Amino acid sequence: MDRELIALNGADTLTDNLTDTLADAPAEEPATTLDLSEKYPQDQPVTTLDAHDLQSLFQAAYEWLAHNYELVNRLNVFPVPDGDTGTNMLLTIKSAWANIANRHNATVGDVAEAAAEGAHHGSRGNSGVILGQILQGFSQSLREKATITTHDLAQALREAAEAAYSAVPAPVEGTILTVAREIGVAAESAAHKTRDIRDMLAHIVAAADESVLRTPELLPVLKQAGVVDSGGKGLFLVFEGMHRAMTGQYVPARGGESPAVDERYEQMERKGHRTLPPIEWGFDVQFLIEQPNKPVHTIAADIAAMGDCPLVEGDEHLVKVHVHVFDPGIPISYGIATGFITDVVVENMDDMAMAMRQRTEPAPADAPAAESPGAPMLDEAIIGIVAVTPGPGFAEIFAHLGAQGLVQGGQSMNPSVAELAEAVANLPMRHVVVLPNNSNILMAAQQAAKIVAKDERGQTLHIVPTRTVPQGIAALTAYDPAAEDVDALVKAMTEHMNDVGTGEVTQAVRSAEVDGIAVRQGDIIGLDNGKLVSCGSSVTDVSLDLLGQMNAADGALITIYFGDFVAEAAARDFAETVRGEYPEQDVELAFGGQPHYHYILSVE
Repeated sequence: MDRELIALNGADTLTDNLTDTLADAPAEEPATTLDLSEKYPQDQPVTTLDAHDLQSLFQAAYEWLAHNYELVNRLNVFPVPDGDTGTNMLLTIKSAWANIANRHNATVGDVAEAAAEGAHHGSRGNSGVILGQILQGFSQSLREKATITTHDLAQALREAAEAAYSAVPAPVEGTILTVAREIGVAAESAAHKTRDIRDMLAHIVAAADESVLRTPELLPVLKQAGVVDSGGKGLFLVFEGMHRAMTGQYVPARGGESPAVDERYEQMERKGHRTLPPIEWGFDVQFLIEQPNKPVHTIAADIAAMGDCPLVEGDEHLVKVHVHVFDPGIPISYGIATGFITDVVVENMDDMAMAMRQRTEPAPADAPAAESPGAPMLDEAIIGIVAVTPGPGFAEIFAHLGAQGLVQGGQSMNPSVAELAEAVANLPMRHVVVLPNNSNILMAAQQAAKIVAKDERGQTLHIVPTRTVPQGIAALTAYDPAAEDVDALVKAMTEHMNDVGTGEVTQAVRSAEVDGIAVRQGDIIGLDNGKLVSCGSSVTDVSLDLLGQMNAADGALITIYFGDFVAEAAARDFAETVRGEYPEQDVELAFGGQPHYHYILSVE
């Protein structure tokens, strides 16, 4: 289902009825807030911004979006519980901020370029990728600048909008693109009237607010739902945060943790009470070496001798190290002896593998995961496969069908561009096919392909544009690990993906009317390839109605993937009901482990 439709038609159709922020201030404000008004008194114009000011504005944008991202997440045309535009934009701007937070003695151009680089690698989802492109255009305009004037800012915002439009194959108005363009127009208009950047930001925020309100007039699906565009809303919040910092209004300092924090706490509670596997994969170790005392090629050779998947790149000033080892102390000790190490990350890959495996309860006997042949060994395959999977059951299925690389992700947990590129880099094959399995991950995969193309290993990332998990499974049935012609393989997999229809069953999180169907909060709803077609009070009834809408009687195979919160006994009972309704079709049941959705249905 297309939560963010830019990959298909250029539109981010996640929306809200109002453009007011979630709250102007919380009940209790933290002791510290971001405030540039002390440096720039309100009674004096702000005619230039330096690099430190730009860093502060990016931090304000991040903190304010972190304060309000859940509001953006809830702005969904469909009343489904997996809106993630706010999360994607937050994690993208957070990556931009993290890449500039500790830069000193930099110019405006340096800060803008570093922010764009961080956003590019950390961008997630269509809205995040477009936000990254906005920052890319912004940085290109400021590349040679030491400070910023109103005219500089106006030109940068105009070029930012142009970069965003150029990144979308079929731009559609009434989206984040429109808001970006109208921000640029407002900035250029303001630059002719004032030299005060604070005043210019006020014009920009007002224009962004009005632009978001107009999105329903430009995009029929928004008007039908009576809502506005959420990608544009997120962009409005970015500039509102900057303006609030410049005018002394409340912006929470360190106000926003990563949206994954709560999930990490839940995972910590489970640890200490589980059966541990034997050590099989070891540890993923990453760190930076500042001012290394050895040349890069020597460090690369030394790290390569320590373990698998080595990656060493950089120069005499800074070197990035990545390696898989069984003893993380060895590369870390080496790094300490070689220079000043920072950004140390150690991840237990066996723990990560546990999270991706099928849950400990037995899988249904007729689950594809239990019946499919094992994945080929890495050294047997010529062309590799990386698949994005939204649950441990699906991860098991894709692994058994031949995928050598698995990236946890899906709706509400989109992987970043860098994570997709790294998954490709972790495979030894020269050609790697990526199955995004979600329309909101397609643009990130396309950006990851650019990163892979620039890498010295000479790999090529190919994309089979699967928009649903069943499409990915169908595509993978055409995978031949011995294939040598990657273009022919991609073509065959793409053809196979179109042989399947996808249905989704979930619970409405709010009341709405979509495509003439009135939905009340708490109703069970069914979606046929992303289109709302069924609504009711019973999971079984809605699921059966959905299968009828999918023309399941014309198919040969119906596969039911049940979610992580659905009891196996209930799933088996439903499968038997479906077999009774469709005696001429083969009906299979498998544990998908996906969040939010009771069932994902596949009709071939």
